[in-house]
Amino acid sequence: MEQYIETFLAAMTPIGELRLAIPLALTKFNLTVLEAYFVAVLGNLIPVIVLLLFLEPISEFLIKNSKHFKRFFKWLFNRTRNRIQGHYEVYGYIALVIFVAIPFPVTGAWTGSAAAYLLGIPFWRALGLITTGVLVSGFIVTLASIGAIKIF
Repeated sequence: MEQYIETFLAAMTPIGELRLAIPLALTKFNLTVLEAYFVAVLGNLIPVIVLLLFLEPISEFLIKNSKHFKRFFKWLFNRTRNRIQGHYEVYGYIALVIFVAIPFPVTGAWTGSAAAYLLGIPFWRALGLITTGVLVSGFIVTLASIGAIKIF
């Protein structure tokens, strides 16, 4: 049971996400491919729900009450907006799915949630788009982890 919890928690981390959790589950914990995929995907989606529900009120509160958080959120939001906004204007919602699905650093569910908030995408639509991206990313990372494809 411990290996499932550790995989789940690894998938919840903002930097590791599926890129960490799936290889960890397959190599260290010897989970099956399906176990690794489903536990990691579920773990990766928990922060998405929290972020989509609470990013706006928490960031507004922190910006209002702390110059350090104001500077941090300004940097984060500008960076996220610059990375996806042009693609979003051209490709629409599919840009968010692709952004989340690409298993590279600084892409994924956490940043995708921030992008959805910044682009004003409603909760249920954002959740569906990000979930789709997470499912695709999990598939790519799983294939790369078992040696079926090479990312680099």
